Amino acid sequence: MCSIKIEPADLKFIDAYYRIETQCFDKEAFSKSQLVYLLTAYNIIALAAKVDLDVAGFIIVQVETNDTEFGHIITLSVAQKYRCRQVATQLLEEIERLLKQRGITECRLEVREDNYVAIGLYQKLGYQKIGKLKRYYGNTHGLYFKKILQF
Repeated sequence: MCSIKIEPADLKFIDAYYRIETQCFDKEAFSKSQLVYLLTAYNIIALAAKVDLDVAGFIIVQVETNDTEFGHIITLSVAQKYRCRQVATQLLEEIERLLKQRGITECRLEVREDNYVAIGLYQKLGYQKIGKLKRYYGNTHGLYFKKILQF
């Protein structure tokens, strides 16, 4: 088992984030400039997972206010060689802890309906499907998930 360190995402690793993002999402990946924009926006919480000096993955969450304040997971990406090593779980658990620290009680996300590994992870961590998003990912439908963060 590798030792994973979760820390605030640093723009100096933008090339690694972009490489991981494109590895995970291919044509649906955010561009490098979109990632820079997201990482520098005022209402963003972004974390990176590192193994030694290697970026293993990252998560970007936007704090949104609709009818209530909630965390919206914009992207969660894990490098191929670090999958199945609890990287995504640790990123999600830390982001949820930070949201709760801010008094935010809900986290939401979208996922491709055919991304069974991610869906399984989200369900295992307590996320519940609350809707279907028709043709959200080109011709593929998305699923909308939500988790109430327990204090």
